[in-house]
Amino acid sequence: MRETAPVRGHLPDENPGFVGRRTELERVSAALAEHRLVTVTGVGGVGKTRLALRAAHHAADRYPDGAWWTDLTPLDGDRLLVALVADSVDLSDHTPGMATTGLCRRLADDRLLLVLDSCEHLAEPCARLVAELLAAAPGLTVLATSRRPLGVEGEQVVHLDPLPPAGGDALELLRRAAGEEFTAAGPAGEICVRLEGIPLALELAAAQIRLQGAEAVRDQLGTRFDAPPSARFELLAHTERVWPSRHQTLRAAIGWSHELSAPLERLLWARLSVFRGPFDLASATAVCIGGPLNRATLPGALDGLVRASVVRPPDAGGRLRMLDTIRAYGATWLDRTGETGTVADRHAAHFRGLARRGETEWHGARQLHWYRTVDAHHTDLRTALDRLLRTDPDAALDLIGSVAFAWSCRGRLREARDGLEQALLLSGARGRTRARALWALGVTLVLQGEFGPAQDVSERCAREARYTEYTEHSEHTEDTEYAQDADGAGFAGHHGRPGDLTLDAAALAGLLALTTGRPMAAHVVVGHVLDAARGGPADSAARLRCHLVRVFALTGLGRLGEARDRALALRNLCEELDEHWTRTALEYQLALTGLLEGDPATAAGHARAMLEGTRGLGASLGVALGLDVLATALAAAGDGERAADVSGTGEAYWRSTGQPRRGLPGLRALHEKYTDTARATIGEPAYEEIFVRALTGLPQDGLDRALRGPRRT
Repeated sequence: MRETAPVRGHLPDENPGFVGRRTELERVSAALAEHRLVTVTGVGGVGKTRLALRAAHHAADRYPDGAWWTDLTPLDGDRLLVALVADSVDLSDHTPGMATTGLCRRLADDRLLLVLDSCEHLAEPCARLVAELLAAAPGLTVLATSRRPLGVEGEQVVHLDPLPPAGGDALELLRRAAGEEFTAAGPAGEICVRLEGIPLALELAAAQIRLQGAEAVRDQLGTRFDAPPSARFELLAHTERVWPSRHQTLRAAIGWSHELSAPLERLLWARLSVFRGPFDLASATAVCIGGPLNRATLPGALDGLVRASVVRPPDAGGRLRMLDTIRAYGATWLDRTGETGTVADRHAAHFRGLARRGETEWHGARQLHWYRTVDAHHTDLRTALDRLLRTDPDAALDLIGSVAFAWSCRGRLREARDGLEQALLLSGARGRTRARALWALGVTLVLQGEFGPAQDVSERCAREARYTEYTEHSEHTEDTEYAQDADGAGFAGHHGRPGDLTLDAAALAGLLALTTGRPMAAHVVVGHVLDAARGGPADSAARLRCHLVRVFALTGLGRLGEARDRALALRNLCEELDEHWTRTALEYQLALTGLLEGDPATAAGHARAMLEGTRGLGASLGVALGLDVLATALAAAGDGERAADVSGTGEAYWRSTGQPRRGLPGLRALHEKYTDTARATIGEPAYEEIFVRALTGLPQDGLDRALRGPRRT
């Protein structure tokens, strides 16, 4: 869940350059009060996004379940439309089946505002999705922005014109953007008229005013815009035939900025258009260098584009971005240079490399850094994956196999599964890449509760691991020893010992056994492989995962003292490694062990440590599981009121995963037992009142309350 949202929901911060629009804001607000679908339409760059964002902030208090923002500009096609919308409303949908079903279920009983920004390139898919959501969720209101209406029954369209060119608002916007004082009678007033009051065009002009002065900009615009179209710089064709004159004005303004840019800046502008999400200097350098653009010249060209407002200044994380209209202009020029395919391939190769580095450094002190890096570059990783699925399926399999586990941890199970299944189908690659992808798919299926398909994938993963390690060993020696796993199937690694691929295959089989109530099977399969493998748990992520499964298996078998001792030793090792994911899972296991041993205070401390870890990882499923074990510990300690509060918050997080409560079989039984005790202790009405208040409140606030208390021991 997002921790920074001031109210339930998530809206970006407003643009400080918002000017005027009082009448338009009143129209949108009135339309939202009367209609369930309101679409703000207008020419590109006219300020639809800014108006919708301000209207959403003003209206947010009217929606008990919040106002939520979805930026659709990163999508190149509708395949991930539902996944993006689901993610924007904090639905980390872990359920199988049609994605729309989970989203409809998430919104069905809520009263919320959903903002869909920049629908024009996905107008028909958006229209179908909106119609389905409005039918399934009576309390839902949708505010959309698009260059044309969606055409859904009941849609209320609010058309947004540019700012009055000769009015005070256009001049005020230019003044704020340029950082200078102007009078309407001077050159600034003429600039506003020339650019027809279109906000994006005015911002581009303001950037040039900062560089050249208002009079020079006025003269340039006069020279260009007074000339007949054939004498102006070339305007780009646009497929839409709505508001053609104003599209020409905006395109002319962008083209003017393009012409004023230095040659290297124009080249960089075109190449940067392959990025669909925010980018940093390192990524821009890796993707865009070539020819006269090199590591020495690119930073200066990028600074020039920032000064010209073609590229937005870096945010707090150092990431830059282009507005979609400006990016589209650059993409057309990239196509004209004949570099579209070349730069797209460099983009895909760069993000494939980033994915591989993230996987390589998962085990160790930089795990959290790379986990967050993969999350920050999610849009461009998806873009790279889509490119590789079309051009190089083997490379696509490598990319998705590298990031799928991180995506699943983050709650992006549908995207992970979709990418893995497509790549496995299209790629004929054998060996490590395929084994790793099968392992990641198996984990994803287990987390979705798809145990039948997970069993099939687990077996395929084990076969691929054995094949790969046998083949690799055979290349170095003809004296390969051969061993047998618990099911009688063979594995071969270095000197006949299992390698990391087999260890991960065993960990997957053990995870599946644990979640289906077979702790003995889990203990046998990972124990056999660990006993045969050389090295300790710190040697690789695969070994650590196998040791984690064995700890949970021991807990399930009732060998609590041994499980606790092993878990504490592993946790200490994780702290030395600065490893976060396994450490968080161990806190969960230690909390469960404390409950089974009749020590609810210790269990609660470990549960809170788990919750801090899962919140840092952004793992909603982990938060839901941690809240369940904490609620159980509080109930076991006789604190019925706090147990009800934490349990209600847990239910809210479970709903964000799109599935009913679940967890290890032992915890489910304990949770039911002690919840009944808590209800009896404080009375059913009191318990229900506290539970419902937590369920309907801000989940972030509920999690903050849950984390207050004694720490682990």
